[in-house]
Amino acid sequence: MWSYLARRAIQAIFTLLIITVLCFILTRLSADPMAQYATSQRMSAEDREALRERLGLNDPLPVQYLKWLGLALQGELGNSFFSKQPVSLMISQRLPNTLILMVTAEIITVSLALVLGILSAVKQYSTVDNIITALSFIGFSMPIFFIALGLMLIFSVQFKEWGLPYLPTGADIWDKKDPVELLKHLILPVSALVIILTAGYARYIRTSMLEVLGLDYVRTARAKGLTSRAVLFKHALRNAALPLVTIIGLDIPFLIGGALVTEQVYAWPGMGRLFWEYAQRGDFPVVLGILLIISTAVVIFTIITDVVYTFVDPRIRLG
Repeated sequence: MWSYLARRAIQAIFTLLIITVLCFILTRLSADPMAQYATSQRMSAEDREALRERLGLNDPLPVQYLKWLGLALQGELGNSFFSKQPVSLMISQRLPNTLILMVTAEIITVSLALVLGILSAVKQYSTVDNIITALSFIGFSMPIFFIALGLMLIFSVQFKEWGLPYLPTGADIWDKKDPVELLKHLILPVSALVIILTAGYARYIRTSMLEVLGLDYVRTARAKGLTSRAVLFKHALRNAALPLVTIIGLDIPFLIGGALVTEQVYAWPGMGRLFWEYAQRGDFPVVLGILLIISTAVVIFTIITDVVYTFVDPRIRLG
């Protein structure tokens, strides 16, 4: 186990190094933070050149990367070109909001997907299975912005016109100390995410359960006289959970990055919205800081997922 973790840690370092190089190059080539000053009448060419020099934009890309990497290794992600605030401070202000939104959505998603996936597998080809399958395909194929805007139109705009209690559409003006306000602002964005995520999760669980339910050891357990509940939850579900562990393990890191479209639609002050706002401005210290955190989380949780496999399935050994 420990030798495996040591090898994976070394691999993770090299993987993160390659990821940071690619992200830095792509981010720097995708936008110029000085573009917005190109037509400014209040800044002369000399002023713009002095600003470029102060921001370090005149240095060769390898030099810029090494400077940024050196600060990142010290826990410093630099300062935003526009807000002038430390990137680490900006991320720390937005990250709690994103975790509230995404963790809530993930918990509800996994709970619903387990129920729907198991029910669909147990009642294969029945009316219940057909309905769940149809709804899953519809939810999985619909773009998130369509669902988010549709929920907003119905439960905010139309409900208000009909004189019914309606839900808020923006999160910029909420009172974060009021749990009731927090809950009200969470309902629509969480619902949009749950619809999309549950559709995919439920299909994975159904497929995995159907495969396991047809194996010999499940039939043997039934032949021994075990109840359907014991066979389902003690024997089948444990082995069918491996694909779910993989999906959750790969999805958790992206919870940190937030939901870009959903946060934009509902004005949720999270990491996804922060990324989009500053990516449009070419503020690459902020963009790189967010990408670095997400990349690190992906690498770490990939290793954690591999370790969790050994607890879910005792047949798996890490060498």
